[in-house]
Amino acid sequence: MKARVRLLDGMTFVAESGSGHAIVMDAAPDVGGSDLGARPMELLLMGAGGCTAIDVVHILRKARQAVTGCVVELDGERAPHDPKVFTRIRMHYVVTGKSLAPAQVERAIKLSKDKYCSATIMLAKTAGIEFDFEIREG
Repeated sequence: MKARVRLLDGMTFVAESGSGHAIVMDAAPDVGGSDLGARPMELLLMGAGGCTAIDVVHILRKARQAVTGCVVELDGERAPHDPKVFTRIRMHYVVTGKSLAPAQVERAIKLSKDKYCSATIMLAKTAGIEFDFEIREG
């Protein structure tokens, strides 16, 4: 896996993935940023959310669950001093589908958290990972 991060102007950067996608990052205004993009630590949190969401949907579909939507709301707490690593991350899953089995949804989330989601497993080295979920019909 490869990536490239390039300074555009001030404290604004463009990160380019090896697969050809790009995203803008910027520092907070109090350290010279222009608020033109997500902060790098926000991207880490979003990446963990994306990683686990992909896992959960994939696992549920393999289990023949009729999942139609998945939202992961994340709340991360960071250490007060440098390095300001994540110390606690709460994940709230909102899974939508037709007659989804709660046991299957919980199983998919646990498998992602404990076995498949590289991002969450890596972040768990410094942060307590908590989750809950709700199921919506639709």
